[in-house]
Amino acid sequence: MFYVMIILFVIGYLCIALEHPLKVNKAAFALFLGVTMWVLYVIAGEGIFDITGYGAGFEEFKLEHPDSVHPFIDFLTTHELIHHLGDIAEILFYLMGAMTVVELIDTYQGFSIITDHIKTTNKVKLLWILSFITFFFSAILDNLTTAIVMVTLLRKLIPDKHDRWFFGGMVILAANSGGAWSPIGDVTTIMLWVAGKVSTGAVMTHALIPSLVSMIIPLIIVSFVERGEIDASQRPKEDKSLKVPAWQRNLIFFMGVAALVFVPVFKILTHLKPYMGIMLGLSILWITTEILHKTSQDENRRYTISGVLTRIDLPTILFFLGILLAVAGLQSAGHLSMLAVGMDSLFHGNYYLVDTVIGMLSSIVDNVPLVAGVMGMYEFPMDHTLWVYLSYCAGTGGSLLIIGSAAGVAVMGMEKIDFVWYLKKITPYALLGYLAGAGVYVLMDKFIFAADAVEQLSQATAVMPF
Repeated sequence: MFYVMIILFVIGYLCIALEHPLKVNKAAFALFLGVTMWVLYVIAGEGIFDITGYGAGFEEFKLEHPDSVHPFIDFLTTHELIHHLGDIAEILFYLMGAMTVVELIDTYQGFSIITDHIKTTNKVKLLWILSFITFFFSAILDNLTTAIVMVTLLRKLIPDKHDRWFFGGMVILAANSGGAWSPIGDVTTIMLWVAGKVSTGAVMTHALIPSLVSMIIPLIIVSFVERGEIDASQRPKEDKSLKVPAWQRNLIFFMGVAALVFVPVFKILTHLKPYMGIMLGLSILWITTEILHKTSQDENRRYTISGVLTRIDLPTILFFLGILLAVAGLQSAGHLSMLAVGMDSLFHGNYYLVDTVIGMLSSIVDNVPLVAGVMGMYEFPMDHTLWVYLSYCAGTGGSLLIIGSAAGVAVMGMEKIDFVWYLKKITPYALLGYLAGAGVYVLMDKFIFAADAVEQLSQATAVMPF
């Protein structure tokens, strides 16, 4: 069963990656994979530890529970599964809260406060403006939501489909770069931050400049390629369907952004988990919107949190639940510990190379299970080079292919961008930016943050299966 679990995981992974050709939502495959991995784990029994040598926790459990009739089953259900489910729930509740806040802002058309001020029709100038807006929006919100907002903006500013495809590709690159240096900018950085692998200060100071380089290098090159003007006469008319006053739109926009930005501050002040901070912000917005519309007709209930919750992307939440459960099964059974030893042997403990390869792999398959796997493979102190550099690599590496990130998949679905077109037109720029940012990170880590790196390295211990 040990090897069957590996085979099943690979098959499930391929099904998730081939979501569009198979025309089956990846959440369905992820949930099936997550549950089946634990079923196989149960069938394998405690004999699986004879292969992995990962049975120390089980032996301790048996000593602590001598009266257990079925110690292995009890170990899995009351110890391992509950422990992993607690960690997973922290991520899911944070995502649910953040998605609800962003959806509320979008419902009030709050993002138009910024986008309505963009008037230029010069392609190069517009590309730089949109890229930097995307970069910083992604750091404050998240790359998926930012990509959706920016595609909506592109439809207003760029009528030509092929021009919009190119701008959409650069939005993907900027969104992933922007999300990599913020603890709340990307699902993978959220995972590392919530799990206590990186701190807010470390990921922002170490990854900001490399992330910026990974966007600016492609922008400089593209500036010599994309010339000309956008035909402003073909731009669509402004949507006048908003049924709330402008002051309410502004209020919800600033309150929503403040709720998202306050989460890292909340964690520092209270030492509570980020999902508590986002739930606090969500509750305040909920109270506010209920008061604003308490005398409104039923049709205006869509402007309250109650209405917004019905439009949350639940399949995305279930996808994360399934894939994280599957990775947790591999971690608990000991597969990831064996993989850690293999990667250490292959790369001779060079964690820069480990993370760089993982980042490039994240363009082929989803970066969420990749990062979850690495988190289960190593036990390093907070802000170790492996973790901080991983936030850069896993975030920006997904730009290499359009299916390599949530932002890319969203833009691909909204604009129907062709996979091969992206591979030819955007991937070369994304690769140059990724490698340039990686080089800058390594140089900064060796010459600017060298003292911290030496101290962390002396504390680092990989999780060994024997």
